[in-house]
Amino acid sequence: MSLTRRGVVTLAASVLLLAGCGSSGDDAPAASGSAAAQEKVTVEWWHIQNIEPMQPVWDAMAKEYMAAHPNVTINITALENEAFKAKMTTVAQSGESPDIYQTWGGGVLQQQADAGIAKDITADIASWADTITPAAAAAYKLGGKTYGVPYDIGMVGFWYNKALFEKAGITAPPATWGEFIEDVKKLQAAGITPLSLAGKAKWPGHYYWAYLAMRVAGLDALKQAAATKSFENPDFVTAGQKLKELADLKPFQNGFLGANYDTPDGQAATMGNGKAAMELMGQWAPTVQKDTSKDLGDDLGFFPFPMVEGGKGAATDAFGGGGGFAVGADAPPAAVDFLKFILSPENHRKEIGTGAILPVIKGTEDAVSNPRGKMVAETLAAATDFQLYLDQAYPPAVGQQVNDSVAELIAGTKSPEEVVKAITETAQSE
Repeated sequence: MSLTRRGVVTLAASVLLLAGCGSSGDDAPAASGSAAAQEKVTVEWWHIQNIEPMQPVWDAMAKEYMAAHPNVTINITALENEAFKAKMTTVAQSGESPDIYQTWGGGVLQQQADAGIAKDITADIASWADTITPAAAAAYKLGGKTYGVPYDIGMVGFWYNKALFEKAGITAPPATWGEFIEDVKKLQAAGITPLSLAGKAKWPGHYYWAYLAMRVAGLDALKQAAATKSFENPDFVTAGQKLKELADLKPFQNGFLGANYDTPDGQAATMGNGKAAMELMGQWAPTVQKDTSKDLGDDLGFFPFPMVEGGKGAATDAFGGGGGFAVGADAPPAAVDFLKFILSPENHRKEIGTGAILPVIKGTEDAVSNPRGKMVAETLAAATDFQLYLDQAYPPAVGQQVNDSVAELIAGTKSPEEVVKAITETAQSE
């Protein structure tokens, strides 16, 4: 395997623990007619779209690009999310990186840039940067420089089974946390498992604490905590208490602590098979449900995370993010040129057409035909503010501590107070 190399850079293992036919463009270096552009080059591309519908779409685009650029070979490594994180961590410890690789932006990407692994592509994409929607691009702009480009944007919310809600006598999605708790009890009384959760994966659980922190303390409190490296805010303790209130009801499927997300017996499959009424997940949830189990069809609905009574956060503030790609520090010009190719409006429309991702390129919004995608897009369009996943927004070690501590809170082995203390101690040790 050929990877770009920046010399031996010693990184802590936590640094990279992170928790789709148009012209390539006449102005791109790799598409020029220079002799240098015709030299044989290999582009190593690592992504996490290792299942349908996106994997075959990107395979086809890589083949199309290589046919138009015979001097370029694109080697694709498609990995499951957690496998990607582990593999990326291993190669990064030797100061290596693929030429193009999955990123979610934020603090993780910042540390990659600081370590010399990710390339500043501000100048490289200058001719087409303005085709990307500002909200989608924000997570990849760090200190005035751009280190990645998005291919998807969306938000986390509750996906729910309308038929199971009806069976439990629930006539409308809950708008407040109190209503949500009552609905959990109604579902249990009807013999229905309220929630599906991948306890082993940990990152899905952090969505609960993050949203509760947003609703109770407000987005500014999370930003201040990151700046001061102190999360020992009474409002964050309250958020943990709210989550403990939920966990104490034992609302998750049997064996959730050992469940992964996208396995045949994992969170998505439990939801898709109708064995749980809800899952808190991002815009990709329907696709993974279908791939691992069944398509719930018209029975699948979506609603935003409820407001918390008396909280300081707005009910219209959204939490989530999207996938993107960073470029290895020593990647050939063809790497950026290929990103331009797959993000051309024509190709992006093909990606959107799978129903697996939402638009990041201006003028492609009408390509969203999937009703589930429209539900998320409409909710996101009404959002008043936005918070990136905490395990990506914060430095990697801090994000991992959030995931670990929240998992322990849900399992009943850590208190709300201990959660904020552990996160604070990790932040202050960075």
